[in-house]
Order: sequence, then structure tokens, then C-alpha cells
Amino acid sequence: MTGSRDATLADLPVIDALFRTSFVETFGHLYREEDLAAFLARFTPEAWRQEFTDPAYRFRLGLAGDEPAGFAKISPVTLPVTPEAPALELRQLYLTKRFHGLGVAGLLMDWVLAQARQRGAKELYLTVWTGNGRAKAFYRRYGFTYVAPYAFMVGEQADEDEIWRLRLG
Repeated sequence: MTGSRDATLADLPVIDALFRTSFVETFGHLYREEDLAAFLARFTPEAWRQEFTDPAYRFRLGLAGDEPAGFAKISPVTLPVTPEAPALELRQLYLTKRFHGLGVAGLLMDWVLAQARQRGAKELYLTVWTGNGRAKAFYRRYGFTYVAPYAFMVGEQADEDEIWRLRLG
């Protein structure tokens, strides 16, 4: 059985572990060790806490049974875009590989969309790595479309990412 719930301050170590595990599982092979280490070093307990305590950010924990499986985080738009209407950004939606295909990502995305609408957003932005076909197919199912290329920095390496947008009705 899958589910989700609002994250609490006590969940931040779990969110950090989910982030690190899922990022390395999915993208770790793309980077030099020092670039990956430099990127992950930016995600400190204080950095997570600062975002969590900022009311402009929201976190949701995805569950498989009682086990944490992934998380989603929304925020104000930080990407180099000019929204045409009030907008938010899906900053992170990460799921560890062993929980792929169980519906947890869909539950998290449903929460993201509901939160965006509750907060008055008319547009929702995200970035996705150009080579992540699984994620791109997932976002397409929700109506996201390509906007522009984006250089996502991991250490000294610039990834070829894409900015995508969903217009919320």
C-alpha cells in the first residue's frame, strides 16, 4: 500500500537520505567523483532545515507501506524563466529505484499539483535531465511541455537539462 504525508522537521534526515540515494542511483554514473561530492556537499542539515522552515517551500514524503520511498519539494520559481502568470517550481521529486512503479510518484505529483493550485499558481516549472526518458514520460503524462535548455551544475560539470512547464487550469 502506498501513501504520502506532509513532511515534518523530524523527517529531514530521511529526506536527505532519500535524496542522496536516488540522485546517486539515477545520475551518479554521469559524474567525476569530486563533482558528485561537491554537489552533494551543498545539501547540509542546515540547508534542508532553512528550506523546510521557509513557508514558501513545502515538502511531502512518499510512502510504500510505512517505509519512506521518496519525496517532493515545491518552492518559488528560481529557474531562468519569465512566467506568464503566478508560478511555482517543482524543485525535487525523487524516488529510490526499488519503489519505482508502485504509484508513489503519482501520489507525490497529485500533491504537488494540488499545492500549486491552492497557492494560486497558474504555471508550474521543473527541470529534467535530457537523458532521463522515464522522468520525461512521467511529466508528459501530466501535461508538462518543454520550454528551454538549462545548464544544471554538478560540481564543475554542466548537465544538459531541460526546463518544462505545466499550465494549470
